[in-house]
Amino acid sequence: MSNFVFYDFETSSSNKYWGQIIQIGAVLTNDNLDELDRFDARCRLSPGVIPEAMALIVNKSTPKMLKNSNLSHYEMIRQFVETLKRWGKATYIGFNSIEFDEEFLRCTLFQTLEYPYITSTNGNTRGDVLGLARAANLYYPNTLKNSVNEKGNDVYKLDQMAPLNGIEHGDAHSAIGDVMATVGIAKIISKKAPNVWKASMLTMDKTQSLEIIKKELFFCTNEYFYGRSRPYVQTFVCQHPQYQWPLCFDLRHDPTPYLNMPLKELEAAMKKQPKFIRTVRHNKHPVIMNPSYGDKFDEYKIIGLTKLKERADMVKKNKNFAEKIQSIKRSEVEEKEQSKSQEDLYNEESIYAKFTTAEDNKLMPEFHSAEWGKKLSVISKFKDERLQYFGKKLLYMEKPEVLSKNDYNLIHKDIAKKLLSTNNEKWNTIPRTYSEIDTLRAKFDKQEDKEKLNILDEINAYVEELEKHYSSA
Repeated sequence: MSNFVFYDFETSSSNKYWGQIIQIGAVLTNDNLDELDRFDARCRLSPGVIPEAMALIVNKSTPKMLKNSNLSHYEMIRQFVETLKRWGKATYIGFNSIEFDEEFLRCTLFQTLEYPYITSTNGNTRGDVLGLARAANLYYPNTLKNSVNEKGNDVYKLDQMAPLNGIEHGDAHSAIGDVMATVGIAKIISKKAPNVWKASMLTMDKTQSLEIIKKELFFCTNEYFYGRSRPYVQTFVCQHPQYQWPLCFDLRHDPTPYLNMPLKELEAAMKKQPKFIRTVRHNKHPVIMNPSYGDKFDEYKIIGLTKLKERADMVKKNKNFAEKIQSIKRSEVEEKEQSKSQEDLYNEESIYAKFTTAEDNKLMPEFHSAEWGKKLSVISKFKDERLQYFGKKLLYMEKPEVLSKNDYNLIHKDIAKKLLSTNNEKWNTIPRTYSEIDTLRAKFDKQEDKEKLNILDEINAYVEELEKHYSSA
């Protein structure tokens, strides 16, 4: 078994393209979840980054705290990357990390001239404790204690789950505090729901995950929506023509009417509810359980394992059915591509538009190791214009005196234009932040929450400084 890297970020915004990581917490553990090493760092806000007021309040960070950090954002990311290299091959895992932290990390690495996919390449794999927690409670009720919302659904919020399960979480919404709470939740799952934990170890690698789904005659997995985990006993049909996700048949449905259905009728049937074709995102750490777990749930228990197996066998043997499903999905992809907006992406948003070349990837370490005065010459070697842009932007933030006057002014004016915009932009703006501050101030005035009001005053002063600095651009 490999080591684990449990990690968590506090950020200036929920927007992965335009926000900034302001705090990183990471703990290296062995496969028994014993701590071996840790990384804990906070950085300053980068020039031109305007935080969302509520994000700082949740993180209990103030502009003053961030200003006082001895690390710039670039320096913190460099230290983190070097730490990960030293820790070696591992499984990267967090709480809602696949949907949030990892996406934020990828965009951050892309914009700081690092290879973005470190968590899922070079022998590294990834997992998510949030998905594990939901699966554990589904298959083994009360594995974890949860608070309940007004709709009667379990709440899967780390700051609420940790104390309910006897986990010390005094530093809620600090990166390292959230990491230690996540490790605590993982330990409970591994002890109280060992079969779920063992199953999850097999699907942290996307290739292995896909192999299991394709190989097994049928299996049990779960999805979470509308506040509940829902079980599905399924069998593999084919892969999505664009995303390569496994498309599977839900065996609560009798496949007989669908197997030889004409293409147009099948296409219409697939648009109706409940769905008989479901997607299993093999690259997002699904928990694949033995199909016998279906017996825990009435909708499958009433059918029985023998019948479910027969249905799975029928679907597996019908190659024509698989071809029709793939054809329908291919048409959907083509239709979507045709109707897709032709709007140009900003460099910051373009991480998935095209991959960086191997040649440019090899230049990245050269950029980082070069002295500041020589980084410009490395930047000029990048073939990808996006990387040239990010390189010059890093110099603007770290060593502006290295840039030519023209390059400095171009970047400075671009940031000013973005920050001062009165339009409804993709990124946070100064006018939007003032509006957010006013709304929150009215709320916290009513609650007489002096601590939060003081943070708002600090944020307001910081925004005024930014406005003054960039208004003259």
